Amino acid sequence: MCTSLTTCEWKKVFYEKMEVAKPADSWELIIDPNLKPNELAPGWKQYLEQHASGRFHCTWCWHTWQSPHVVILFHMHLDRAQRAGSVRMRVFKQLCYECGTARLDESSMLEENIESLVDNLISSLREQCYDEAGGQYRILVAARPDSGSHRGEFCEACQEGIVHWKPSEKLLEEEATFSGASKSRAQEALGYNFFSLRWCLFWASLCLLVVYLQFSFRSSAFL
Repeated sequence: MCTSLTTCEWKKVFYEKMEVAKPADSWELIIDPNLKPNELAPGWKQYLEQHASGRFHCTWCWHTWQSPHVVILFHMHLDRAQRAGSVRMRVFKQLCYECGTARLDESSMLEENIESLVDNLISSLREQCYDEAGGQYRILVAARPDSGSHRGEFCEACQEGIVHWKPSEKLLEEEATFSGASKSRAQEALGYNFFSLRWCLFWASLCLLVVYLQFSFRSSAFL
C-alpha cells in the first residue's frame, strides 16, 4: 500500500517503465527511510541522484519551499536465476528554516520530474545490473548549479555526510560542452560574416572599377 501520493506516483512510473525496459524480469520498488549510502549487502549496487527538484511543505507552520538539491538514494539487486530484481529507495528530507522545528519534512515532486528521475534510475540499472549501455542521463534545468544557494544545516543528506549541492562532474561536463559549442558556433558565425563582408566589398570595388573604365573609354572616344 502506498503511504503518500508521491510514493504511489513513484511506483506507478517505475513499474510502467520497467515493464517496457525489462518485460521478462520482475522488479519491485520499496521505500526504505533507513537506507544508508555505501552500506551495501553482497550483490547490491548503488545509485545516488544528487540534483532532484522537489517541493517541501512544513506540517507545523505550513511554510512551503522549492529545492533543486533533493537527494535520492537507490540500492539495487538483480537475481538473474529468478529473473527478479529489487530497488530500495530513500528520498532525503529537509527541515523547515522558517519555524525551526526538528520535524523533517518529505518532498513532493511533479510527475514529469519523477519520470526523468526514473529514467536515470533505469539507466543505472542497465549499467550496473545488466552490464548494458545505460544511455544518457537526464539533467533537469532546475538542477543546474546556478539555481541558488543550499542551506546544508537544514538538509538531512548533508547532515549524513553526503556532499551533493556543489556542481557534480556530470553537470560541469555538460556546462563545459554547452559553453564550448556555443563559443564555437559564435566564432564560426563571426568568421562567416567577415568572409561574406570581405567578398561583398571586393565585388563592389570591381564593379566600380569596370564602370570607371567604361566611362573613361567612352570619354576618350569623343575626344
